[in-house]
Amino acid sequence: MHQRLDYRLASPEAFEAMLHVEQQVHRSGLEESLLELVKTRASQINGCAWCLDMHTKDARARGETEQRLYLISAWREAPCYSERERAALAWTEAVTQVAATHDVPDAVYEEARRHFDEKALVDLTLAIIAINGWNRLNVAFRTEVGNYVSPHAAPR
Repeated sequence: MHQRLDYRLASPEAFEAMLHVEQQVHRSGLEESLLELVKTRASQINGCAWCLDMHTKDARARGETEQRLYLISAWREAPCYSERERAALAWTEAVTQVAATHDVPDAVYEEARRHFDEKALVDLTLAIIAINGWNRLNVAFRTEVGNYVSPHAAPR
């Protein structure tokens, strides 16, 4: 599969706007480990190989275990995620799939609110919106996969 175009070069302004959203996500105070799980799960749902490559590399560089990365698509059955992470993953799935379901169920919202205050839930939702945007850019334009090197990796 060949890359259709490089959206970063085709519209630097659009790329910059996405970067500003991403910067806000990282200023939110949400745990980076949680954000990487959320980004990985949304990218699995959306079939974004580029983002999966990036976020699994970043997660590993930040200390995430292989087991938790391998099990994320089956997080409901895997005992290695905290209740907060489970709430975030359920929220991620519901928000990511809203085009198909036309709903975010009350039970998912209520569980998310047990673990996230109002600001944190809005920030988590913005993180989900951001990764869904990145997924759509990379899937639509078939961004070349495999060359990403995490800036979080320890120098050798």
